[in-house]
Amino acid sequence: MAKKSSTNSEPFDFEQALAELEQLVERMEQGELSLEQSLKDFERGIALTRACQGALKEAEQKVQILTSQSGKEELEPFEGDE
Repeated sequence: MAKKSSTNSEPFDFEQALAELEQLVERMEQGELSLEQSLKDFERGIALTRACQGALKEAEQKVQILTSQSGKEELEPFEGDE
């Protein structure tokens, strides 16, 4: 089975990966995929999830560096729209 190379020169696009992940979930929830396609989509979803988690971790580390450089050592929890 041939794999697509994930080591291309394009930068990671978090929003695009998240949108693709949402599409995969929708397709799988419909329940009309073959077992083989479901497994393929599941594998892709896992890869996207890991990539998104990595991007979020990297962003968190950048925020920590920037806040420590500004003299504020402690991060405050973000209170979103939830």
